[in-house]
Amino acid sequence: MVDFGAKLKDLRKQAGMTQQQLADKLGITKSVVSYYELSERTPSPEVLKELALIFRVSADYLLGIDRTKTIDVSDLSDDDVKLLLITIETLRNKNNL
Repeated sequence: MVDFGAKLKDLRKQAGMTQQQLADKLGITKSVVSYYELSERTPSPEVLKELALIFRVSADYLLGIDRTKTIDVSDLSDDDVKLLLITIETLRNKNNL
C-alpha cells in the first residue's frame, strides 16, 4: 500500500512540479511539502482539499481510502471521451492476460 507521502510525491512529479512550485501554490514552505512527502507531517483538511484540486484527484484517493484515480475530461469532446474509454478497456484487457 502506498502511503500519503509517496502518493503526493508521485503526483507532484507526474505534474512536473518541484516541491517549491507546489509549496507556492499551497501558500506554504517547501520544507512543509518535504515533510508531507516524507510522511513526517499530515496536511490540514484545507491543504488536503487544495492538493486534491491541484492534482484533480479525490481526497480519498490521496489518503489511500479509494484506489480509483479520476481523470478530468470536462474539456474533451464526447468522441475524445469515447476514445479514452476504449483505450482504458484495451489496457485493462492487456494487463489481465
